[in-house]
Amino acid sequence: MTVIYNEYSNYLKEKYNCKVYKLPVNLPTTCPNRDGNLSIGGCTYCGEIGTGFEMHPATMNVSEQLTKNRSYIGKKYKAEKFIPYFQNFSNTYLELDVFKRYIQEAIIDDIVGMSISTRPDSLSEDYLRFLSELGSEHKLDITIELGLQTANYKTLKRINRGHTLAEFIDAVQMIKKYGLSVCAHVILNLPWDDMEDTIETSKILSALRVDFIKVHSLYILKNTQMGEEYLEGTFEMITKEEYLLRLEAFLCHLSPGIVIQRLFGRAPEKDTLFSNWETSWWKLRDEFIATMESKNLYQGIYFDYLGGKALKNMNKTN
Repeated sequence: MTVIYNEYSNYLKEKYNCKVYKLPVNLPTTCPNRDGNLSIGGCTYCGEIGTGFEMHPATMNVSEQLTKNRSYIGKKYKAEKFIPYFQNFSNTYLELDVFKRYIQEAIIDDIVGMSISTRPDSLSEDYLRFLSELGSEHKLDITIELGLQTANYKTLKRINRGHTLAEFIDAVQMIKKYGLSVCAHVILNLPWDDMEDTIETSKILSALRVDFIKVHSLYILKNTQMGEEYLEGTFEMITKEEYLLRLEAFLCHLSPGIVIQRLFGRAPEKDTLFSNWETSWWKLRDEFIATMESKNLYQGIYFDYLGGKALKNMNKTN
């Protein structure tokens, strides 16, 4: 049976020989794109609490957050090992000594790695050196999660990302230098992107050899700049069918070795003006998988553009 895409849950099970689950951690941090360092207000789609849905308050210490989440998630999902996930805002925007203290508090029993979310422009070698040494000392696989969203620099400016593609490329190169993994976040239904942007984003991430990708379907939060623009009719969301076509193209052009952590975004209905075309994420996933199977498509089927394509094509004709 053809594997449609390189799924994260399968990757974890094969690597650690058991069920592994992420444990969210909330730190009292912010973002340089919100506090005036780069800009005020942040990305136009970002809410006041960032991406921190269903998380404990940042006033709770790290070990307590992890212990509570491990107890709940371990029972609910029958997980045996865990990955602390520092999820909200830009975690490496903290002062280095403060960052170190929080990360060290996350060294608890039954963890196999850590995931740390941040921005491409909020990394330095001091933070990466610390994480690399920590991972080696405790035998942990450490991943830096970076928001790119799109390779279209005009769209990045339109949504007030505060960085360009250059900073993302630089961050990936720095992270790889220290032997850490990279998880790139992308949004495939930004209203100012088209299919060419989708494919180019896939190809750039493949060329950079990122390790993981989280694909998000854009949801519109209440009380955000993008939410106001949506209500005013400044832009229109693409259809569900167009999103699934973009997702198809993205995966088909993507290196088959990259692991996919997510295909759709999720947010509480009470907080959103638009989310997943009023369809549950798992129904969208089932529809997508069925369509890929019917077309005999799979991740990497069009991954033929790196490593001297012109020469390879010439050799085929000789």
